[in-house]
Amino acid sequence: MTSQKLNTFLENNLQELKDNGLYNEIDTIQGPNGSEITINGKKLINMSSNNYLGFANDDRLKVKANEATDTYGVGAGAVRTINGTQSIHDELEAKIAEFKHTEAAVAFQSGFNCNMGAISAVMNKNDAILSDELNHASIIDGCRLSGAKVIRVKHQDMDDLRAKAKEAVESGQYEKIMYITDGVFSMDGDVAKLPEIVEIAEEFDLITYVDDAHGSGVMGKGAGTVKHFGLQDKIDFQMGTLSKAVGVVGGYVAGTQNLIDWLKVRARPFLFSTSLTPGAAAACIEAIDIMSSSTEEHERLWENGRYLKAGLKDLGFNIGDSETPITPCIIGEEKLTQRFSKRLTEEGVYAKSIVFPTVPRGTGRVRNMPSAAHTKDQLDIVLETYKKIGKELDVIS
Repeated sequence: MTSQKLNTFLENNLQELKDNGLYNEIDTIQGPNGSEITINGKKLINMSSNNYLGFANDDRLKVKANEATDTYGVGAGAVRTINGTQSIHDELEAKIAEFKHTEAAVAFQSGFNCNMGAISAVMNKNDAILSDELNHASIIDGCRLSGAKVIRVKHQDMDDLRAKAKEAVESGQYEKIMYITDGVFSMDGDVAKLPEIVEIAEEFDLITYVDDAHGSGVMGKGAGTVKHFGLQDKIDFQMGTLSKAVGVVGGYVAGTQNLIDWLKVRARPFLFSTSLTPGAAAACIEAIDIMSSSTEEHERLWENGRYLKAGLKDLGFNIGDSETPITPCIIGEEKLTQRFSKRLTEEGVYAKSIVFPTVPRGTGRVRNMPSAAHTKDQLDIVLETYKKIGKELDVIS
């Protein structure tokens, strides 16, 4: 017999989410995740994937993944620190470090694991973390897990950062102080002000940590937001994912050799989770090789992003202040946002609604993620569909 209290809690709270337009239904894709997907037998233009460069279903990556599986097996068989480190993992980490222009790198099973492990491996209850108020949930959880004092900093507000850094230093309470920020903020597409951040960090001797999950493969000709600003020697932690632009799965931290050596003996997800599959590692290496040798996919991504942005703006949609291909259409009220997304799906365009608590109440948006794999014809269909639904629901005139 299951717990009645648990059942009551679940039923009441699930119903409350549904009543308030906050319940997210998970759709299952039949087949690969590309510019076009199939859900419930219906083909849809896909505007909701983080597959920025189209690598998730790239034949070149699939060949390398299959070859590595034949050579190394389907799984690593153990955690990295016992005997789960295969030569393909060492090769991947060396490739990441070269790509990010750092001394070394360590690969994790996911980007979320990176933030949970890396932050808490370095920061503790004697320290303080200055954190941008719009940082990703994994950063928030990683900060909490560390036990450090977390000090929220107003989003992209350098005056607030300087004031809070000064206060934290002058209090004399903390052994170490870190500032942590997304490189590209995934909900609005804005880019961290890294040159100003570095200036403040040097003034107050802050540890700098950049979560570049949405910047790697997108900014800096693919090498990321830190490379975009030429600050590889100024940022202590460069964290990123292998599941977005790289198109596979996993995450990494790049930095000095000492930092990576420390994470490999103190980051708990690294110590207590089986390592990436050999096939995934090999596919990641191939993606990085492609990005290193050609900017073709990168340039097409940005071209498609600019085209979609201009079209939606011309139609009268509020697309915010995105500086990257991420293109939110800010609708506002939660139920209207979810209705808008549902109507898009009915008309053949898959663009998921994002509402509270992922974004603040009243700022619900349909987030569009154009990729290098989209064609202009597909984007034109998307724009026509947005025009139709926008007028139908009185979002645009």
